Amino acid sequence: MHEELGRVFTDLQRDSESDIIILTGKGRAFCAGGDFDWFDEQISDPSKFRDIAWEAKRIVTSLLDMEKPMICRLNGAAAGLGATIALLCDMIVSDEKALIGDPHVKVGLVAGDGGAVIWPQLIGFAKAKELCLINYAVPTEDLDAKVGELIAKLQSNPKWAVRWTKTVANIPLRALAAQMMDASVGWESVSNYMDDRKEAVDAFREKRKPNLTGN
Repeated sequence: MHEELGRVFTDLQRDSESDIIILTGKGRAFCAGGDFDWFDEQISDPSKFRDIAWEAKRIVTSLLDMEKPMICRLNGAAAGLGATIALLCDMIVSDEKALIGDPHVKVGLVAGDGGAVIWPQLIGFAKAKELCLINYAVPTEDLDAKVGELIAKLQSNPKWAVRWTKTVANIPLRALAAQMMDASVGWESVSNYMDDRKEAVDAFREKRKPNLTGN
């Protein structure tokens, strides 16, 4: 899925049959972040983490490069990269029970795959987009109706004015991503080598306090 996320936003931009993108999850979560079995593989063989660094950068940059308006239908929890993807969308309609957060540090990693780009910007950018994190929080049964309402508002305006206004609004974030992603993903890769990384993952899975050594 990580590999596919590195391609999908470019594919969506090229798709001549779509004008507005709705990004949502299936099941309980929107996107729960990294899989713990995958974490174990990366800790045992750090080259597997190194190999996904380009994809991690591409997920963020291709999402920010897309001209089409993107609505996040936040149907459940969004964590780590999942939270980053949600927050980089243009509008968020959330289930009022959904949780959002970035536990990278809790599992021993630098918040390298976009978290360090978007989270410090939330207060300014989010206020410009109405509220801090989420534009609308509604009961589960009202999610689709609210998303449909936003789609209707977008479609009632000239398509290219909407697309290019969104493109201009994302210029500062694209500049930040260009400045920060190489370093942030690099430091995240380095943090995967640390002893505390493995201990943090084990403790998180076992729901206990980690025994951190600073190594």
